[in-house]
Amino acid sequence: MSGDDSAQAALALRLRELREKHWPGLRITQAQLRQALEVSVPLISSWESTHAIKVPPLHRLEKYATFFATRRSIANGRARVLPLTDLTPRELDEQRELLAELTRLRQLALKALASGESTEPSGHDVYRDNPWRFPDGEPITIICSQLPQEERAKIPYTSPDSPDYIEHYKYSDLDSLFELHGHLRAANPRNLVTLRAPEDLRSDDFTTHLALLGGVDYNQVTASMLTRIELPVRQVPDWNGELGPYFEVNEGGDTPSRHHPRHIGSGANVRLLEDVAFFYRGVNPDNVKRTLTICNGMYGRGVYGVVRALTDERFRDRNAAYLRERFGDATSYSMLTRVRIEGRAVVTPDWTLDSVRLHEWSEPSSGD
Repeated sequence: MSGDDSAQAALALRLRELREKHWPGLRITQAQLRQALEVSVPLISSWESTHAIKVPPLHRLEKYATFFATRRSIANGRARVLPLTDLTPRELDEQRELLAELTRLRQLALKALASGESTEPSGHDVYRDNPWRFPDGEPITIICSQLPQEERAKIPYTSPDSPDYIEHYKYSDLDSLFELHGHLRAANPRNLVTLRAPEDLRSDDFTTHLALLGGVDYNQVTASMLTRIELPVRQVPDWNGELGPYFEVNEGGDTPSRHHPRHIGSGANVRLLEDVAFFYRGVNPDNVKRTLTICNGMYGRGVYGVVRALTDERFRDRNAAYLRERFGDATSYSMLTRVRIEGRAVVTPDWTLDSVRLHEWSEPSSGD
């Protein structure tokens, strides 16, 4: 069976056919579809490709079906997706039929992918579209938060004088560090990946791709960078306040919004149910040719959750696709997200769910 006849390619071919031939005498351009679906042209192109297969999320196929259910989607020269409540009974029937067809093709494509019937060329870079994939040869530095000296003194083997000295015990976000370091090495085999604690930084480290782990309490570099970039979000370590620490969002209104973690119990019996975490990607202020990425949370589990959002193989492609769709070519962007805790386990956040995303912000690209 040829690539174009495969289950994966069938969905791509159908999406292209809808755009080019669905309405006799009228061909919809990718630019028009971009306007209606509010995604980038490269993303639409990737969904129509029969070579590098990308399966659209279901909520995008719902918009496809609604758009092509009525020619009124392009009335007055403007491409848009009409609300379902605006469709006539006949148009609603058309929308349901199209959605059922596209959903079936999507399921077949996902099944083929899961069984390994991939049309990707041999040696395909599975990390290609992940934010943690960088151009070959460009160095990457992870700057991880570190425990204060008085906390380290309570842990065995943290003294260099000990025969069993373990240097990594100085880091406070070990789960996040272990997860991200392994992912970066796998995604960037031709790049130097360096690990630093704030106390060990060298001048050359600041001009690489920077990945900062941990919040403003234990990572001074995170605190410093957040004062240098203009964001509507700030981390407030109000540990003695009535509701404890929080992220504050100020978008010019009278009262900034506050987002607190959720707990149950009190005192020694307190248990974390949900943390609030922050993801930021932008230009490194010390080298405009490199990036700055910040992963922090009110607690270590929030940091781990926001790291896992783009490393967990079940969610990383989905979340990366959402970032591309939502922020496109933005110079910098950020997301405040819930991170659910179930017992001792951190549940990877699914950024395609509205209930998980607390706040989003982006700065347009310099070409806009």
